[in-house]
Amino acid sequence: MHHLGDDELLASLREAWPTALLVVRYGRDRDGIAADIDKGLADIAPLGRFALANPDIVERLRADAPLNELDPATLYSGGASGYTDYPTLSGA
Repeated sequence: MHHLGDDELLASLREAWPTALLVVRYGRDRDGIAADIDKGLADIAPLGRFALANPDIVERLRADAPLNELDPATLYSGGASGYTDYPTLSGA
């Protein structure tokens, strides 16, 4: 479900939804990742661009470490440029 910001509507959907609810909020920042779960509005918070740019996303979130920014030019485009290995906290 793509949600644009009406938390009251989302709360009523959450109440009526029979299974796990995943809410996608495009453009959210790091602090917003778990906000819908914390508020009881969703069961799953997709990590999207955060996970693509941070192969160690779990460790970074646990350590409250800075996140790498996603460079769209590193995404697979079918040409010579494609996935780029982003730095990890351990430097590996």
